[in-house]
Amino acid sequence: MNDLKVVGRSKKRYDGLGHVTGGATYVDDVFVPGTLAVKVLRSPVHKGIIKKLDVTKAENLPGVHGVITHEDVPCNTYGYLTLDQLVLAGAAVRYKGEPIAAVAADTVEIANEAVALVGLEIEKQTPVFDPDEAVKPEAPKVRPEGNILMVGERPYRQVYNGDIEKGFDQADEIIENDFFFPSQEHAPMETQVSLAVPTDDSRLTIYTVTQGLYFLLKQIQRILGQGEDVSSRWSRRHQYTHHGLGFSDIKYISCNVGGAFGGKTELHADAIAALMALKTGKPCKWRWTREEEQLYSARHSPWLMHFKDGVTKDGRIVARQIFTRHDAGAYTGLSSYVVDKHAFYVAGPYYLPNVDVKCQVVYTNKVPTGAIRGFGVTPGTYACEIQMNMIAEKMAIDPWELRFINAMHNGDQLATRTKLDSVYLIETMQKLAEISNHPLNAKFAAMNSDPREA
Repeated sequence: MNDLKVVGRSKKRYDGLGHVTGGATYVDDVFVPGTLAVKVLRSPVHKGIIKKLDVTKAENLPGVHGVITHEDVPCNTYGYLTLDQLVLAGAAVRYKGEPIAAVAADTVEIANEAVALVGLEIEKQTPVFDPDEAVKPEAPKVRPEGNILMVGERPYRQVYNGDIEKGFDQADEIIENDFFFPSQEHAPMETQVSLAVPTDDSRLTIYTVTQGLYFLLKQIQRILGQGEDVSSRWSRRHQYTHHGLGFSDIKYISCNVGGAFGGKTELHADAIAALMALKTGKPCKWRWTREEEQLYSARHSPWLMHFKDGVTKDGRIVARQIFTRHDAGAYTGLSSYVVDKHAFYVAGPYYLPNVDVKCQVVYTNKVPTGAIRGFGVTPGTYACEIQMNMIAEKMAIDPWELRFINAMHNGDQLATRTKLDSVYLIETMQKLAEISNHPLNAKFAAMNSDPREA
């Protein structure tokens, strides 16, 4: 057996020196001669129908090398699990800031001037911003099919086990509380930036800030490949929209991320930079301003959460019913996956013989939301643990002891009906109590995670 050379030993971070000295290379540090600046016309309204989109004046401005609209995109839809998001809006806009047209010019100043010359007329419609309002029958529709993401035939993701009503009947106290987890902006050091460079062998090199390289490569290829994996090479002798690019035609290079925290798993800049490079035949860079980053990048979604617990006099939670509502913004993005993880873990690491969890994705006329540090698990943990403290207060039980009473043991079953065989929650809490000098009753100090007695 070879000796372990890394585990348990201090090791220098390979990129640490570059980060602390300022020598690290980020996407915006990559320089290619002749690179054009990209700017985008964004929707000035939260919701509306596009009545006019005229790019003639922008195209004729000296210094402009190309302008694109949705008609120039080989495949205009993309997404992780639901292919519902648009690269460039065509018939309508669903949120303020949604990209409508893009310009590539010699300088940022010229590109901004060209964007201002695009003739745009939008018929405003009534938006909806509050997810609680959005689910009402009379609410304005964010999407033609409605404002709730359907999971099969249900308007929510459900996780349940046992008999929730029977559990509530066994309880001595019913404790209900509502929780709100606000939206957050990731605030990375480097904003969204993408540099796309056409190569002499008819391929495309893209320098990206993404933290999920292969997630986004699949989406980029769909957009540039007309929705399919196209093996034939793109040729400058033809319009790229007629041929598309395959996976082997795209060289995707990940530079230093420059801060992400989940905010760079979305396809923010790469697709439009790539399309502009193919349109013009020149390197194109789209660098978001800090204002764009703050207003239009995928924020962490806000959550509304309701907990209803049935508790016995000795502190056992015999029923837990949870309903949560996730604001996805105008498109699905990662919301379906985020809500799945949230539903699986929101009930907490506690033994719950009867549990019913329903989690709902709601659309609003806001910027599409995304992941941040936990994919929906963090908001659920926040609400669950505050609920535990409020139960302890109501039942006049020490909050630590309440957690020991309800902690998972080996052999217990989660709400997802997964049987656990490697549980150390009790031992972890004992160690934390020791470190924080919190006195434990001898009964709880002596507990372990062995299977509970029948």
